Amino acid sequence: MTDSYIEQLIKTVAKLPSLGTRSARRIVLYLLKKRANIIPQLIKSLQDVYDNIKVCEVCGNYDTQSPCSICCSCNRENNVLCVIQDISDLWALERGGLYKGKYHILGGVLSAIEGITPDDLNIDKMLSRIDEEEITEIILALPATVDGQITMHYISSLLKDKNIKVSTLAQGIPVGGELDYLDDGTIKLALDMRKQL
Repeated sequence: MTDSYIEQLIKTVAKLPSLGTRSARRIVLYLLKKRANIIPQLIKSLQDVYDNIKVCEVCGNYDTQSPCSICCSCNRENNVLCVIQDISDLWALERGGLYKGKYHILGGVLSAIEGITPDDLNIDKMLSRIDEEEITEIILALPATVDGQITMHYISSLLKDKNIKVSTLAQGIPVGGELDYLDDGTIKLALDMRKQL
């Protein structure tokens, strides 16, 4: 019978996204076999993240500073704002180095089933940023899902009276697809072929 410490670790690892109990057991077994080398490094890395990573007060990104390095960069296009669902989408867009504007993380999409309303998302903060930062283009890079489409239409309706270009990523991103799972070529094509709403 496994020790209660091991069982507790398996339960904790199993809570991570895309992992079930079986995968968690394999990970924990690997950690135990390599514990002299990997566990101290893992503990240090987790402690460093816990102690040093902040949520950017402007866009919602994770960084060691707030505002984050993207928001503070003078090498970014300050007048273009890419609106995304989550930080994983920012990482996907940054991975290829193809997008040079700023970001705004909504923290989700509207969902009647899950009870997510506009008040649950960072939409008001986005509207404030548009005025304060003199944004001229919004790229709505939200999932090609029903909830993502509803969120895009809601945001575009809020922006219809503003003198601002509103675009969305071009087709080619599969319906139900998420940016984090796409290759760099698909992301580049979607950015290059974005269309105005």
